Amino acid sequence: MKRTWPLWIAFIVCLAVVLAAMAWISATAVRLDRAEAVARRQAALEENVRLALWRVDSALAPLVAQESVRPYFAYKPFLPIERPYGAMFNDRGGGEMLVPSPLLTERPAGVLVHFQFEPDGELTSPQVPTGTNRELAVPQHVVREAVFECDNQLRRIAALVDRERLMALLPENPQRPIEMVFSPLDPAAEGQLAQRLQRDDAQRRGRGAIEYLERNQAVQQSANVMAQTQQQFPLNSPFPLRDASLPGTDLSGVQMTPLWIDGHLLLARRIAAGGKEYVQGCLLDWPAIRRSLLETIGDLLPEADLKPVAESPASEEARMLAALPVRLFPGELPWQQRGPGYVSPMQLSLAVAWGCVLLAAVAVALLLAGVIRLSERRAAFVSAVTHELRTPLTTFQLYAEMLSDGMVTEREQQREYLGTLRAEAHRLAHLVENVLSYARLERGRVDGRVESLTVDALLAPMRERLAARAEQAGMELTIEQDGPAGEARARVNPSAAEQVLFNLVDNACKYAAGAEDRRIHLKAAVRARQVELRVRDHGPGLSRSARRRLFHAFSKSAHEAAHTAPGVGLGLALSRRLAHDMGGRLELDASADGGACFVLTLPVVRT
Repeated sequence: MKRTWPLWIAFIVCLAVVLAAMAWISATAVRLDRAEAVARRQAALEENVRLALWRVDSALAPLVAQESVRPYFAYKPFLPIERPYGAMFNDRGGGEMLVPSPLLTERPAGVLVHFQFEPDGELTSPQVPTGTNRELAVPQHVVREAVFECDNQLRRIAALVDRERLMALLPENPQRPIEMVFSPLDPAAEGQLAQRLQRDDAQRRGRGAIEYLERNQAVQQSANVMAQTQQQFPLNSPFPLRDASLPGTDLSGVQMTPLWIDGHLLLARRIAAGGKEYVQGCLLDWPAIRRSLLETIGDLLPEADLKPVAESPASEEARMLAALPVRLFPGELPWQQRGPGYVSPMQLSLAVAWGCVLLAAVAVALLLAGVIRLSERRAAFVSAVTHELRTPLTTFQLYAEMLSDGMVTEREQQREYLGTLRAEAHRLAHLVENVLSYARLERGRVDGRVESLTVDALLAPMRERLAARAEQAGMELTIEQDGPAGEARARVNPSAAEQVLFNLVDNACKYAAGAEDRRIHLKAAVRARQVELRVRDHGPGLSRSARRRLFHAFSKSAHEAAHTAPGVGLGLALSRRLAHDMGGRLELDASADGGACFVLTLPVVRT
């Protein structure tokens, strides 16, 4: 595994492809999600606008229809009760019974004042009687303050517009809420034909035009219903709606035309009576009407506004009211005002997906690095083991051949050769024992025989073996106890503890062999309810680089095995695993001066 860069390059290329694909998918998904969100918001807004327009037109339709079907003679303060229809302009002598006009006694909501321009241009109002009519009206039918208020509103109208200007703004052939003159065609068929033509034209202009036409027809239908009611109950008059003796008199209602004049909203119409033409209408209280209408649609469009429109182009019909020349500005819905902090479900899903992809990439990188590192360590271990096995095997082969061939005849030299063979056999046995123990731990086969033993009972069986290993290396093992540490009881696996201490002593024998002080100290102490077994030598100690990989398995390469003390770098890693399995720990005491000091800590049994 000396050349691992091709694996890393392949991994980086694959990761780049995956990330690029994820980035493209994420960008596309976010773009589609935003487009869908905009479409949903726009559809919801359009639906709310449609409902709001229907509400507003439905609220305005009765007002416009009521003014449209109002009889022309209601614009006088008092009416002769016997000739309101048909005979209105027949001069009769003698006294007549007069009744107050409905407009004198009560003004409809949203109307400031009703007015009428006479044929000679004079501006009058049924709410502002003059001469003898005022004496009859005040205070029997209306209070003086109401007359003064209406007189002020009438003066405002006079300042806004005159008869000629108003007539120029009104259509010459006003539409009636319900036609009273028979047509050569069947009225129903004629109405259906007109409606069909209007709908065909609206369909060509789009959905907004169709909605506008339907709302306009609803307003017209409201006026027609009121007109039919007006015809059935015309002030209980026995006279017909048309009198042949008075040609050119429109006695039926005429559709009002809404007009904006200098910021004031008027309803006005041209009407012919007695051979003369009048202009009738009313001044609306637009601020009050606007507030009422916005309250009506407050649940649909809380930030909506209604603004006057002098002319309504066909492109704006989707926002125009049918009853009045007013345009609806919907504003924004509350859930459309979500700021940058809002995260949609799609964006949350993409964030989770990106997190999973990055986590998987990190996991694969760590796994790949671990596999490479493990392979390198195992390759180094094989090389180190091969070297460790080659040396004693070569010694075994050479010495065995020399002894078997009788080349060594002196008994002292034979004993020396046999001693060497025994030492190499112990060395091989120790190496094999460590390898097998680590393999068992890797496979999860742990010897869990943990006992409660005193320190003296733990150290007694292994004293001879540890001392023999030190003596074999020409060193001396000294066992010390701090106070009553020998009587302290610890939870320990005796065989595992013996293997750990033997590895520590064996390392001290190998790495501190050239020290002047050839003692190895094994000291037992009790601190903080723990038993500490310290193994210390007086060798050269450990470098900083050696400390970083001190407890790593297979950490010694073949080169290091050939140029350092014998071993494969497995003893300390195995010892730490064994200590951990006993519930203890094995650490390097970096504070020790001179040599290396390892501390095996075991839990004390509480009594």
